[in-house]
Amino acid sequence: MENFDYCTPTQYVFGRGTEDRVGGLSANCLGNKILLCFGEGSVVRSGLLERVKRSLGAAAVEFIEFGGIQPNPTDDRVYEGIDLCRSHGVTGLLAVGGGSVIDTAKAIAGGVPYRGDFWDFWAGKAVMDRALPVGVVLTIAAAGSEGSGNSVITKIDGAKKVSLRTNVLRPRFSILNPELTMTLPAYQTACGIVDMMAHILERYFSPSADCDVTDRMCEGALKAIVDIAPRVIETPDDYQARANIMWSGTVAHNGICGVGRIEDWTSHAMEHELSAIYGVAHGAGLSVVFPAWIAYVARIKPDKVLQLGSRVFGVSGVDATVGALKNFNRSISMPVTLGELGIDNPDIDLLVRKLHETKGALIGSYCPTDAHASEAIYRLML
Repeated sequence: MENFDYCTPTQYVFGRGTEDRVGGLSANCLGNKILLCFGEGSVVRSGLLERVKRSLGAAAVEFIEFGGIQPNPTDDRVYEGIDLCRSHGVTGLLAVGGGSVIDTAKAIAGGVPYRGDFWDFWAGKAVMDRALPVGVVLTIAAAGSEGSGNSVITKIDGAKKVSLRTNVLRPRFSILNPELTMTLPAYQTACGIVDMMAHILERYFSPSADCDVTDRMCEGALKAIVDIAPRVIETPDDYQARANIMWSGTVAHNGICGVGRIEDWTSHAMEHELSAIYGVAHGAGLSVVFPAWIAYVARIKPDKVLQLGSRVFGVSGVDATVGALKNFNRSISMPVTLGELGIDNPDIDLLVRKLHETKGALIGSYCPTDAHASEAIYRLML
């Protein structure tokens, strides 16, 4: 077990009707003038955005609207948001939506007090030491950005999709009302389920030994997700199923499943190239990438793969474990090959080149992956 420094300053406000508290929380945590960030039409059509505005108004919090943030968020919107914040004297940001909205708000928050190009942080040219405070009203259980210090942004020039991780960007508060996720299409719900499982697996597959407590936490969360997922898909208005899935997404990515261990993140890096080049949904991409990665690393270090199969899926053997993960993904209508993902003729050479240009010659920690290995893994996705 490795030394660790674990910090989770986010206040989680969980349950029915909790979005009505957003005004008071914003006034206390974000200041009196905020940038209100949201996505496309769903938050408007559902009436959520209007309820949030009323709550902000009742708490005397001014806001500037910043809508239309799309999936796989890009740097152009971040620059636009930074300019808005500076010109209006914004004191904090409120993200109403899922991971893309939250990640965009975080990037803006880190960029406002910085006098250089915000991308310097994502490119590793600068270290972020301060940011405007961020609050969240979560509408999609998936990315876990409501509890993490992570932000994934794509730079349009060169299609570079990069993740930044810093405690400076952890939200001050996150409002989690499972009812807000009930109208999501089954596809989005399923993508979120795969994403949260992947966040756990990236921490579970670690070269660090003797992390028994953290292993069991990961396995327990994975088993809960596998058990609950069919209920969420089949009965989308099942509050308790939605509640458990929503909390699973937060636990998967707020760091608790990674304490005491070196994490991997190869599969996320490989998927980021798929979504940057082909525009696929992140969770759907991970549904294809992770079984292929597990199949490859099992040839080199099979022990953790076997443990996953035995403790989570109740199967024995590498092939059975990979098969169980694929079968689960298929059971919630997720793809397991690039063809099923809609990529019939992938440019594997391009994927490999861009992956290692962005992430370096070796990626990950469980089985450090060079260009030869990443090519083999991409080919296992065909």
